[in-house]
Amino acid sequence: MLLSAEHLSINFGSRQLLDDVSFYLNEGDKVGVIGINGTGKSTFLKVLSGVTEPDGGTISRNPNVQISLLSQNPVMDENATVLEQVFLHFPAEFRALNEYEAKAMLNRLGITDFAQKVGTLSGGQRKRVALAAALIHPADVLILDEPTNHLDSEMVAWLEDWLRRFKGGLVMVTHDRYFLERVVNHITELSRGKLYHYEANYSKYLELREQRQEMAEASERKRQSILRVEREWIMRGCRARTTKSRERIQRYEALLNQDAPETDEAVQMAAASSRLGKKIIELRDVSKSFDGRPIVSRFSYNLLRNDRIGIVGRNGAGKSTLLHLIAGELAPDSGAVDMGATVKIGHFSQEGRELDLNQRVYDFIHDIADEVRTDEGTFSANQMMERFLFPGDLQSVPIGRLSGGERRRLYLLSVLMEAPNVLLLDEPTNDLDVTTLSILEDYLQSFPGPILAVSHDRFFLDKLAESIFEVRGDGEIRRYTGNWTDWQAKRREEDVPAPRAERQKAAPVERPRERKPKFTYKEQREFETIDDDLARLEADIAACQAAQETCGSDYVKLQELQARQAELEAALEEKTERWVYLNELKEQIDAQNG
Repeated sequence: MLLSAEHLSINFGSRQLLDDVSFYLNEGDKVGVIGINGTGKSTFLKVLSGVTEPDGGTISRNPNVQISLLSQNPVMDENATVLEQVFLHFPAEFRALNEYEAKAMLNRLGITDFAQKVGTLSGGQRKRVALAAALIHPADVLILDEPTNHLDSEMVAWLEDWLRRFKGGLVMVTHDRYFLERVVNHITELSRGKLYHYEANYSKYLELREQRQEMAEASERKRQSILRVEREWIMRGCRARTTKSRERIQRYEALLNQDAPETDEAVQMAAASSRLGKKIIELRDVSKSFDGRPIVSRFSYNLLRNDRIGIVGRNGAGKSTLLHLIAGELAPDSGAVDMGATVKIGHFSQEGRELDLNQRVYDFIHDIADEVRTDEGTFSANQMMERFLFPGDLQSVPIGRLSGGERRRLYLLSVLMEAPNVLLLDEPTNDLDVTTLSILEDYLQSFPGPILAVSHDRFFLDKLAESIFEVRGDGEIRRYTGNWTDWQAKRREEDVPAPRAERQKAAPVERPRERKPKFTYKEQREFETIDDDLARLEADIAACQAAQETCGSDYVKLQELQARQAELEAALEEKTERWVYLNELKEQIDAQNG
């Protein structure tokens, strides 16, 4: 066991975030923590990591167990460079051993300027630097809060693979349902201060949760039936004259005082929109560059009423810029964006509105609109707040008291309160819980106008998108029919090199006479020894892996062995490529000699 937490309790103001709960983590456990925003998931992670002390209960950690935490909003040294931040709490000898790996990891996460000051980074870049710092830590337990936020699809795939290979214990909060499906083997649901544990990935968890709810509902139906019979017996005037009667009345009172099963409330979304005319938004030969780098080049598109477009591409490629151009918030360098007279855009941006943390939730929404007309009827601002899980007590608190996910949900409500008829969504899934995400997806499918969504959430794009715009980063925007999975399949087809027969067919008819294939003296000697070289490298890698199993808590030795293994694997890959070349050459020589 890596850590255990027993009888934990935490109060936050008037809210009971944890109520006498227990949690155990063993080596190899990969736990996904889920629950509605504001239930205390991030606080739970801080308690497990030791950053926050619980109000009650105990946490036991083996003193030799190393824990690495990625918090939701990492605290960073504004004056440190990127590389200094990654190794901020490590000794110089650790940095010397791991600097190459850290740089490779940062490159994977889209951070290439290692000398850049942290204070100049965007919010997404800061989170990725903090993620690298958490992963480079030689930890037995990784605790990650929303690790996939601000990662593009390639980065998410890399992180997914990295965590699958991680040998220690993992506890993470994430809304990425494909991530939960492919990485975790245990789901812990936080609901109304209680923890519910499922030995399952995401799809299996959905089945088990439904079974648990059905059993709870069946038990409640049985309780109500017994209560009805016993109530009739008592109402007939039977008195507690005998021991048997007194016991029956006590059983009745115990059943009466038993709590009914509670379920989490869910956000209720109703499609609110204004009338939309025939002309929507047309882009004609639109181009935009920054510092001489083309982001969009001569792009044309006429937005249609039923469009469901997913916008993908690497971080920094220009996806948000494209949305700003479509919204008319950014002027193109050339070309034109023509907007219809009835268009009313709801732009859910990554940055969000500038929220005054001292303003009350109630005042923030009432400043936008007092009521909104939807396809389910007209709702007041108060009713809409309640439908978005902001009951009366939460409406009166300052925005600064809300969790990150609750603020994101409040911002989403503010966009929908304006009754838009065109939706531009930039990373709408960040910080939203999986329950709200599912409801949002259903809402979007019924939205009566066009939707363009920038997102790295593969599940979200598979469910919503009917076409994909890929922003390439060099000005080109490619269009694909289908959802995220369809786009991935088509991209793989494009990346596959043409078959050899096709390449030969496409070659010029007249070619200079080719030299006859033959080994040089050096190649001949190399060919004779390369099988032994490969076997020796494979044996060295196996020995290195075996040594890592026996070094215990000697993390310096472990890091040396891991670095050595990486060198050996790189040498093996290079030697294997050489083996392929030499054997193909040998086949050509044999064929020539008949």
